[in-house]
Amino acid sequence: MSELPLEDPTFFDRPGEACGVFGISGRDIEAARLTYFGLFALQHRGQESAGISVSDGDNITVYKDLGLVAQVFDETVLAGLPGSLAIGHTRYSTTGSNSWENSQPVFRHFGWNAIALAHNGNLTNTAELSTTLGPLAATTDSELMTEALAKVMTEEGMSLPEALTRTLPAFKGAFTLTVMDTTTLVGVRDPHGFRPLCIGKLDDSWIVASETAALDILGADLVRQVAPGEMVVIRDGTLTSVFPFEPVDSHLCLFEFVYFARPDSTLLGQTIHKTRQRMGRKLAEQAPARADITVPVPESGIPAAQGFSEESGIPYVDGLVKNRYVGRTFIQPAPAMRERGVRMKLNAMRGIIKDKRVVLVDDSIVRGSTTRQLVAMVREAGAPEVHLRISSPPYRWPCFYGMDTGDRSTLLAADRSVDEIVELLGVDSLAYLDLDNLIEATGGDTDTFCTACLSGDYPTDVPMTDSKFLLERST
Repeated sequence: MSELPLEDPTFFDRPGEACGVFGISGRDIEAARLTYFGLFALQHRGQESAGISVSDGDNITVYKDLGLVAQVFDETVLAGLPGSLAIGHTRYSTTGSNSWENSQPVFRHFGWNAIALAHNGNLTNTAELSTTLGPLAATTDSELMTEALAKVMTEEGMSLPEALTRTLPAFKGAFTLTVMDTTTLVGVRDPHGFRPLCIGKLDDSWIVASETAALDILGADLVRQVAPGEMVVIRDGTLTSVFPFEPVDSHLCLFEFVYFARPDSTLLGQTIHKTRQRMGRKLAEQAPARADITVPVPESGIPAAQGFSEESGIPYVDGLVKNRYVGRTFIQPAPAMRERGVRMKLNAMRGIIKDKRVVLVDDSIVRGSTTRQLVAMVREAGAPEVHLRISSPPYRWPCFYGMDTGDRSTLLAADRSVDEIVELLGVDSLAYLDLDNLIEATGGDTDTFCTACLSGDYPTDVPMTDSKFLLERST
């Protein structure tokens, strides 16, 4: 059997997302505290660092650190962040390493004003921007964006919205932003709309957030989604809209539906959980299996497994238990544990699986090594057959718009047939959901989405090399 790359067991063979962004502006509110709870709802989008910037009308204060939201902030910290305007960020590194310097929001102070910026996505012209802006303390494309913005504001005395209108067209790739100065909150989606951003209202306060779940946790109402290429400006309780880009076709990342977004969030008017259940039903229609039980890979495989079970009639059972208290860790396991690292997060229930033919349902396979460990675990629990069903197409191409997937050589399905993957993973059968069926399950159409990681069809020019540490190599 061929070898697969050894992974950090805390990563669990998933595409790493870019980040979660949040912003709120109101009157006589505890903006930092509300942002803290909003970030809780966006924790799944990034677990490496968290940060909040808050303005009291005269000054911006930034607090950020490595770790989860609950590790970075406590009552004492929040008490030192007064103000009614704030932005927040949860980070998963896609450009630049995981360091304090690269945590967000990014901050700039320049005499008469200050700005802070939080970014979800990945620029594709980072190298070009870095040659014009020079060496910086941090090594992220978000830092370059903030520097470019501050440069225009300083040299030309522009307001934040004016400077953004001038600067944004120079940025290429994926960027959903929340940006603030001492009095103004701005939310931006790049013209392709690769990453989501929604607008909410909480009494008289305006909110912008990566997902609607961040509105729900605050009891806020969803107003609408920010359109691709739109910049919303919130100041003095009023929201205005600007479109600073030339119009292009929209390309929302399809993996928001497959994996990234919380199941209780909504996108394109669809509840993510119901969309994933429809993926499972279509998968059962497309690739039936002869089995005794349907078992999901928790958590993101659960809705698809429910749909598969409903359509196929094969009973749904929770045959795998997830350790909910194992997140990303800085403690390296012993070599023997690394080889069986999936057990840090999941355990098979022998009493349920023993002597049962299993349909194992998951949302995706990226590199494959933890999937092979998972299949072996199910077999060790007594399953005579394991039939793997994946509710998305084969992941064949690297993403340059905000998913940390490395180069193509690390992707399991890049150059392998389904039969070769069956042998490599040790399953009895394997089927992926067809792209057309996946898109139909979302309620959208092909032109709505970016499918580059599945089809190799990139909506923009891309560097075609892994540029995650480009700025670190150039310093």
